[in-house]
Amino acid sequence: MKRTHLITSTLLAATAVGTFAAPALAQADHRPGPARPATYLLTGDPVSEANPAGSKFEGIGADERRGRFYVSEVTGGEIHRGVVGTAQTREWLKGDGTDGRFTARGITVDAKGRVYVAGGPNGIGTGRPDLWVYDKKGKLLAALRAPGTDVFLNDVAIGPDGAAYFTNSNDAQIFRVAEGRRGWKAKLWSDASAKISREAGFNLGGIVLTKNRRAFVVAQGNTGKLWRFNARTGNATLVRTGSADLVNADGLVLRGNRLTVVRNFSKMIAKLELSDNGRVASLVRQKATSPDRVLTTAKVLQGRILYVDSKFDEPVASGPYQVITDPTR
Repeated sequence: MKRTHLITSTLLAATAVGTFAAPALAQADHRPGPARPATYLLTGDPVSEANPAGSKFEGIGADERRGRFYVSEVTGGEIHRGVVGTAQTREWLKGDGTDGRFTARGITVDAKGRVYVAGGPNGIGTGRPDLWVYDKKGKLLAALRAPGTDVFLNDVAIGPDGAAYFTNSNDAQIFRVAEGRRGWKAKLWSDASAKISREAGFNLGGIVLTKNRRAFVVAQGNTGKLWRFNARTGNATLVRTGSADLVNADGLVLRGNRLTVVRNFSKMIAKLELSDNGRVASLVRQKATSPDRVLTTAKVLQGRILYVDSKFDEPVASGPYQVITDPTR
């Protein structure tokens, strides 16, 4: 197991955050009620022979009811947990082979507080699980393989039926995961490979449920396209986005009709107005993110969008490791 380094000194935390932005306390949200940090600190691992890249992060899941968020670590598969009112997060689930998990990507949380974790390439050529489900206390409920041999589970969203839907970055596929009478099962729910061609790089990634809850909108980052998957039939159609540049679209966030698209290595945030049914998205604006960060995905938690700073642009990642609320800093 890797050693984690906890930042216990308030002065040290403020200094670390100040590397990229003003101290977190100075940036705290000033709406009525307890102040909330603008930056959350993740624990990372020391660079070593076993871990030459440092710590890199990707996915985030939000538990609105309980005020918690979960962040996945690509380098090792650890899962970190934070609460809205505290700047310092903690390692919630160990990685480095725990439950067969050596890397982790997208995360979401359902109404019962169950945490669903996408494994990215964890199972390719290894026979290891492709995904995991945990209860709110961290008890393993399921560690599953998805059907197929070349499955890269990227992101996950809860559907109108309460099941979890995972995107595949290698092919135009979505997998459905739910608990049935005979336990938890992962099955191929939609295969749109006849309509969506597999391109080099990452294919299907971020996924959100439309406002009317009748479809999913899914990002295809390598082409900059958005796809609509009918939540009942799984049929895929292209979302009309006009001339909007959405290449490197990664995480998606939908609040009302406002769709936020996190364009990781393009270092841009796109805001679009999405129709209730998810068929049309009109660009409102594009805004550059901090040149010192590669933001991968985001989630809404208690009125704010939390963005993950992945450290993907650093060959050897170094702290501070952060979840931020202002993508321009």
